[in-house]
Amino acid sequence: MTIDEKYMRAAIRQAEKAGAMGEVPIGCVIVYEDKIIARGYNRRTIDKNVLSHAEINAIRKACRKVGDWRLEGCTMYVTLEPCPMCAGAIVQARIPKVIMGCMNAKAGCAGSVLDLFHQDGLNHQVETESGVLGDECSRLMKDFFKALREKSKKKPEGISFITP
Repeated sequence: MTIDEKYMRAAIRQAEKAGAMGEVPIGCVIVYEDKIIARGYNRRTIDKNVLSHAEINAIRKACRKVGDWRLEGCTMYVTLEPCPMCAGAIVQARIPKVIMGCMNAKAGCAGSVLDLFHQDGLNHQVETESGVLGDECSRLMKDFFKALREKSKKKPEGISFITP
């Protein structure tokens, strides 16, 4: 197992936590000097907060750990390509490298839909790598959404599961 696979496995464990709680299974770890300094997983529904993405949660913890908003020298491992909000936070935190499990064709901002990590006008560029344990990361997402669709089909007519 490579170092990148080791840390992506840790991110996958975070994604599995999210999935077990009914959240979209996205996980993230931030590594500094070959040590995980922060972990995060998707908690939007549980927290009822659009900002509770895996990357944002991990960045918040890492900033507390290092005592600074700059995360220079860190590497982020995330199971899914970051969205625009998370990509912006990564640029702002000055994280130099992001390793991604799989790409996100619908909302990814590290090359799929947009590439915020390599914008000439921004003051920070982010090195990226994708596909580390990509099949496993992609399978987490596919299995989650397949189960969600099946659950939706079984919902009785006339009953709303939306709560105020």
